Amino acid sequence: MFKANRIQAMSDGMFAILITILVLDFKLPSYQEGHLFEAMLDQWPILLAYVVSFLYIGTLWLFHHDFFSTIAKITPLLNAINLLVLFSITLINYPTALISETLAKSNATDIRTAVVAYAFVALFISCTFEILYRYVYRHPELKLKREKVDEEAYFIKSDPIISVVIYIVAIITSFFSVWVGGFFLLAGIIWHAIAYLRLSRKVTAGLPKVGKNQ
Repeated sequence: MFKANRIQAMSDGMFAILITILVLDFKLPSYQEGHLFEAMLDQWPILLAYVVSFLYIGTLWLFHHDFFSTIAKITPLLNAINLLVLFSITLINYPTALISETLAKSNATDIRTAVVAYAFVALFISCTFEILYRYVYRHPELKLKREKVDEEAYFIKSDPIISVVIYIVAIITSFFSVWVGGFFLLAGIIWHAIAYLRLSRKVTAGLPKVGKNQ
């Protein structure tokens, strides 16, 4: 058995590196003297792609961190599944760069390719989280025992499935309208944030009260 805190520390470190790498897309723009502001405005695709991916990776980290805080034991297979999850998340930097580059050049065909690539990676990430959740669900002996905490406080089984459906819809609709596909891609990321807020409320409601009653 591996120690859960060491696995969590390693995973947190990888998330921190991934978020840091996103910033590397920011470079000084080429500009004529006196026209720096206009050149900065032209970099809006980089900022948009960065903000979306930062929020996406940040939400995934919150899910991952809170989930593993409920784990008491780490089996070799769970460790391997966790590595698969981390691998899938590292892929997000590539489509992020594709989105910013294609938006800057405003070619609809290339934007469609970038959106589909991003959606495919997001789909893969959701699938790995589903594998993670299902494995722990089938091995309850790996979890910490907490009184009065609902089963869903440890994870939301429906979140990966719903997000998989959303990303599939994003991929399909992108071939008919890149903007509709992009909308569903953003909807999938927003869904993760909503699901995490729901999870955090369940965890807070399930934890024992402390303070004046003690």
